[in-house]
Amino acid sequence: MKTDVVIIGAGIVGLATAYQLSRMRPELKICIVEKEAGPAFHQSSHNSGVIHSGIYYKPGGSKAVNCRKGYQYLLEFCDQYGLEYDICGKVIVATTKAEIPQLESIYQRGIANGLTGLKILDADATREKEPHVRAVQSIWVPQAGITNYKKIAQKYLELVLQNGGQAKFEAPVIDIQKENRHHRVITPKEEIIARFIISCGGLYSDKITKFTKVDSPIQILPFRGEYYELKSEKQHLVRNLIYPVPNLNFPFLGVHYTRMIEGGIEAGPNAVLAFKREGYSRWDIDRKELWETLSYPGFQKIARRYWRDGLGEFYRSFSKQAFVKALQHLIPEVTSDDLQRGRSGVRAMACDPDGNLLDDYRLFEAPGILHVANAPSPAATASLAIGEMVAGRVSG
Repeated sequence: MKTDVVIIGAGIVGLATAYQLSRMRPELKICIVEKEAGPAFHQSSHNSGVIHSGIYYKPGGSKAVNCRKGYQYLLEFCDQYGLEYDICGKVIVATTKAEIPQLESIYQRGIANGLTGLKILDADATREKEPHVRAVQSIWVPQAGITNYKKIAQKYLELVLQNGGQAKFEAPVIDIQKENRHHRVITPKEEIIARFIISCGGLYSDKITKFTKVDSPIQILPFRGEYYELKSEKQHLVRNLIYPVPNLNFPFLGVHYTRMIEGGIEAGPNAVLAFKREGYSRWDIDRKELWETLSYPGFQKIARRYWRDGLGEFYRSFSKQAFVKALQHLIPEVTSDDLQRGRSGVRAMACDPDGNLLDDYRLFEAPGILHVANAPSPAATASLAIGEMVAGRVSG
């Protein structure tokens, strides 16, 4: 088969890229190649469904810029195609006076990123928003919301197919070979010859990059996030979204409460090293992939630096009471009996050999190839902006 562009990966970033490229260059033949049986199989559908406002991210950075732009694109897209969302707002809560300086820093980032309507709330004003929260101070973020990203990704795919694109599922890429000015993408079912390749491989983005001999020092580390669900009789404890004050030097936002667009309240996630790249259970182990993680110099440096934090996350993974204790930091009324185990997701974290977790978008380019090597949260919120950025480079 011959085509103009092959997009590897039918997650929300790959599909948004295909959608944006099909709009910019409708004459191009686009083929999406995906190893799973359908779209949005992993990170795109195993997230909390939050529409992120952009308050946390370094002003001027790629995450901040694309989140704010993608936020507006996303709402316009949902309005155009009748996809459900709710801009319900959230509170970021300081539970001790020691957290107030960090809360102020987050507030200033939000202002610098162009957010309007942000408010610093005292304890009483916080309880007006979330009556059961324990707080000394909080930030009210009116732009935050909730949606279903799997349905959005499916709509991207639907529109790409309507525009003449193709999608091949259950077709894992096992090699990529360069042939003069073209590339041969090899799957177990067939070989596809393309003028250009865009890879959006998610949890396997580093492996796809290696197929093309592009010099990339980073490796993907899989971190599992586990959720609990509030039982129906206790869901009144949470109105919308409640977040703790995060450590801005660590790319996780801490366990929080999220109202889901389909109903129900999720609590979590933690962030525990997965023993398999798609290890959604504590018992999922792939010895080869685990060894790749443990033997990687970057991971070894992270482990030495954060071993206490890592042990704490493992303990919360196996101890419900420890998980509950973290949640009681925000809502003291929550008890172990109020929660039942929910779903889990695995987040792809790119790491360099020096042990730095790369918390911004990273692209690698070579003639005829563009790799989206790292697309951490808020990639779902920013998907149309990321897709526009990537498609713009390819179109040029």
